[in-house]
Amino acid sequence: MIRTTPFHDRLAPRNATGLWQHWSGHLAAVKYQMDEKFEYFAVRNAAGLIDTSPLYKYRITGPDAEGYLAGVLARDVRSCRDGQAQYTLWCDDAGHVVEDGVVFRHSRDHYLLTSAEPNLAWFADRIGRRRVQIEDVSAQYGSLAVQGPRARRILCGMVPELETLRYFHHTQGTIGGAAVHVSRTGYTGDLGYEVWVESDDASRVFDAVTEAGAGQGVIPVGQAALLMLRIEAGLVLIGVDFHSSRFAETDEQRSTPAELGFGWMFRDVATTDRAFIGRDAIRRELAEGTSRWAMVGLVVDWRDWDERHRAAGLVPPKDEHPVVWEMMLYDDAGERVGYTTSFMYSPALQRHIAMARVRPHLAAVGSRVQLEVTIEHRYQTVTAEVAKPPLFNPPRKTDVPSPASSAPSAAAPSASSAPPTRSSTTTGVPA
Repeated sequence: MIRTTPFHDRLAPRNATGLWQHWSGHLAAVKYQMDEKFEYFAVRNAAGLIDTSPLYKYRITGPDAEGYLAGVLARDVRSCRDGQAQYTLWCDDAGHVVEDGVVFRHSRDHYLLTSAEPNLAWFADRIGRRRVQIEDVSAQYGSLAVQGPRARRILCGMVPELETLRYFHHTQGTIGGAAVHVSRTGYTGDLGYEVWVESDDASRVFDAVTEAGAGQGVIPVGQAALLMLRIEAGLVLIGVDFHSSRFAETDEQRSTPAELGFGWMFRDVATTDRAFIGRDAIRRELAEGTSRWAMVGLVVDWRDWDERHRAAGLVPPKDEHPVVWEMMLYDDAGERVGYTTSFMYSPALQRHIAMARVRPHLAAVGSRVQLEVTIEHRYQTVTAEVAKPPLFNPPRKTDVPSPASSAPSAAAPSASSAPPTRSSTTTGVPA
């Protein structure tokens, strides 16, 4: 049976397209406006409201909760303090990624972990004799992401603590008379927050947020725009940029944390005595440099792109719809050296960009590769340059606000050597 989220009654009348898709057994809007780019620019220029309620939410409690999570999660949760959150992974014994998610710490014996896919049985099977309880609280809470440069201004009037809330921290508050948790997290690469509320209170929280954002260009944002935003932000997506090792048929379909760009999570792996799942395999890979791939950003040479298409008599396409199947990459000698996992034309950067896997020797910023494209039914290549993700990374995303700085920032990153342009008008912490 397809379910609806706690915010569905408020969002369904706003869906002018009538387009819905399935997300973890729930209806999720593809787009509310006829053009998803309208929603995309709402996030980049004002704020967007994204219903992230279908995420799986697991409450982990008990005297051994911290030690248990330190053993099953790849990143050391012991460095997370009360009121903080961590992006993290969990792996199999061979050091391949099972999935990723965000863990929120309330106290040493109380955590909340989110994931895109169901993982309750996987975690429960690894409790052993530890004094730990894991409860699936997914249906008990709704989550509403408020993302964009005006997000702080909109929410601070209701939750003053957000004036000084740091990136990847969370706090309690009240919105519309309902108790909420608010985390400074999101899946857009922009300034943003996620509001977590009991399902029965979701409608009045939504009403209060929309009232606070009235006249500021705030609109609901669907999955189509969200997937554009996350590519600019360099945020990996399960089933697209990587696959769970649980369901992979071969090691070619599996990925290690280092191959996904998360080697920074293991700076102390050579010396730590923390026995987490996959530790020995990850330690060997990092020590011996055996990673098969490096996850990088790519920026396509716009001149080469335009020239290739104009030579075929075509207007160079600038299509923001993500391409989430592999496009091959070659070196200048014609040898295959990688592939893209996500590709699109970025409206903010006004460049074709990609998330890609390349051989480690080409991972340095500025390395050149040739991207295979099809033009008039023929394979051709265009030049692209390796760049460090995230490709869109405004200072407002992680700034340390002062109590008087709730006004939005208009600053946005720019792409070097860009063509002349015209101006353009995910997780959970319930207690």
